[in-house]
Amino acid sequence: MMKKVVLAFSGGLDTSFCCIYLAQDRGLEVHSVIVNTGGFSDEELQEIEKRANALGVKSHAVVDETASYYDGCIKYLIYGNVLKNATYPLSVSAERVSQATAIANYVKKIGADYVAHGSTGAGNDQVRFDMIFNIIIPEVEIITPIRDLKLSREAEIEYLAEHGVEYSAEKARYSINKGLWGTSVGGKETLTSNETLPESAWPTQVSETESRKLELTFKKGELVAIDGETLEPVRAIQKLQAIAQPYGIGRDIHVGDTIIGIKGRVGFEAAAPIIIIKAHHTLEKHTLTKWQLSWKEQLSSFYGNWLHEGQFHDPIMRNIEAFLADTQKVVSGKVFVELLPYRFQIIGIESNHDLMSNKFGSYGEMNNAWSGEDVKGFSKIFGNQVMIWHKVNTPQPPKGGA
Repeated sequence: MMKKVVLAFSGGLDTSFCCIYLAQDRGLEVHSVIVNTGGFSDEELQEIEKRANALGVKSHAVVDETASYYDGCIKYLIYGNVLKNATYPLSVSAERVSQATAIANYVKKIGADYVAHGSTGAGNDQVRFDMIFNIIIPEVEIITPIRDLKLSREAEIEYLAEHGVEYSAEKARYSINKGLWGTSVGGKETLTSNETLPESAWPTQVSETESRKLELTFKKGELVAIDGETLEPVRAIQKLQAIAQPYGIGRDIHVGDTIIGIKGRVGFEAAAPIIIIKAHHTLEKHTLTKWQLSWKEQLSSFYGNWLHEGQFHDPIMRNIEAFLADTQKVVSGKVFVELLPYRFQIIGIESNHDLMSNKFGSYGEMNNAWSGEDVKGFSKIFGNQVMIWHKVNTPQPPKGGA
């Protein structure tokens, strides 16, 4: 009997090459699987299945991980206001963890001998996939044709043509990855340090020009309504994305350090993630104490970096998630946002938990909770140790003068 290989399949150039190569050159029974993390419509999934079958796979499966991707990962990225390098909402790195885990479980389900993915040898995905497979299915051998054969995109297109499969060179110019938490775009411009993506490369073209105001409702840190319409969090993200992306909001190029030690650039469009994180953070600044915000910032930075490097299954991540979830008990209220072409602004918030209550005073004007004498004493005590340090360590002029 032929040995089984599960191929993580997207329908793009790399995984199309892998289908033919694994069957024709390696003599394996190929079972393709695509993990939907909220970026595909039913029509798109059907087209990908047709492509897989046309490439000769033994079977093709769709695993929908959208809900578990949100519950197990995205929710905590929102709680932590995670933007890597203050820019990137981890659109791809977060979903790769979810995808790799789902694929490993599918390998166990069908009893495959091998697992394969189309990662190159120059990016983060190879580490994320390999590491998670080694954690969950350590007995299964990993095959990575693109990485092992050191193939260029041109060589892949030529190979497919030799096997009767046409693939447009124009289509291969840009690598696009869609998910619930944003879409990444890679191309020749992102391989440089001085170019940006052309307008035509962005998956969503700008079509909205008139400003629009939105009311976003959060309950314990989760987005649960838009303009008064109650929605499940996944649906709320998808609806906000549909509203805001045509404004060109959330487009940027992330520059970061890869797991393998080289710098990398990737374009992304992520209107909903960027708006949600900024709106959520604004609400937190009104409802949490300064030390909650301080420790959240530190732990969230670690959480985002460790997730970016594929270390989702480290138990420390569950510890940090528990902390983040606990901080969200009072992060409820409305955030008012205005959308404009290529940008947005947070107008303000309303919350029963707003600590900026005029019951206790108005910043820069007056207070109702203490007197001027209270502040005099507090200021003296608050700076007392620093005053002593300066007294002890500042050289004194000699007594008696010159």
